[in-house]
Amino acid sequence: MTADASDGFLVVKLGGGADIDATPLLAELAALEQPWVLVHGGNEELSELQRRLGQEPRFVTSPSGHQSRVTDAATIAAIQMSYRGRINNDLVLRLQRLGCNAIGLSGIDGGLWRATRKEAIRIVEEGRKVLLRDDHTGTIHTVNADLLRLLTAAGYRCVVTLPALADSGEALNVDGDRAAAAVAAALGAEELVILSNVPGLLRDVDDPASLIATIPRDRLADFEPLAKGRFRKKLLGVREALDGGVRRVVLADARAEHPLEAARSGRGTVIQ
Repeated sequence: MTADASDGFLVVKLGGGADIDATPLLAELAALEQPWVLVHGGNEELSELQRRLGQEPRFVTSPSGHQSRVTDAATIAAIQMSYRGRINNDLVLRLQRLGCNAIGLSGIDGGLWRATRKEAIRIVEEGRKVLLRDDHTGTIHTVNADLLRLLTAAGYRCVVTLPALADSGEALNVDGDRAAAAVAAALGAEELVILSNVPGLLRDVDDPASLIATIPRDRLADFEPLAKGRFRKKLLGVREALDGGVRRVVLADARAEHPLEAARSGRGTVIQ
């Protein structure tokens, strides 16, 4: 890898679905000369770990339709064990085996992701709007882009994950897609690629052939009602990335044979 941090960054978000194999993506990243940052999830593994620990994962929906995980203190501990522990370390290890000098970071390390904790979350429960309190979730307000640039210029490639650091010094759960968008905006990235276990935004969630190939930036709001479940957060991340100056965002399938190449060539939903 000969590129340095002065070149335009690529930011990639890898989802944490159970059917996603990171192997093809890691091979592509290891061979890439352009500087990059990988932000990864771990949703399915976290749920599995919680169940093994005797915790039943709980998800809630906001009045605007966004789904999120209820995060108590035990869930934060499980996030640290799974995201920052096993998953992050495994991805870094595999990149090192490929000759890529990867380094693993959480949002806490070096104050990479500083976030504001939400005092209460408004949710819909049994048809009623209620407030959920004492939830350890937040929204990123500052990314330590200088740290990422410093490490990249020194020849490292950063692999980043939860949790984030609260202003009060606590560990917080934050949405991974929005975190990747914040990283891309802070770095002035040329492109953000969000890879998950769906091919992109679909008009019909049961029909992969209904993929929406392109969305003009000024028409993003027209397509938001098509997003279902957790995909709504992805479109929120898309909007925040574009508002932050990222020129191109691609929502694509992590399960492709060459997922990064496919996404960057337009196989997915491209918003720019």
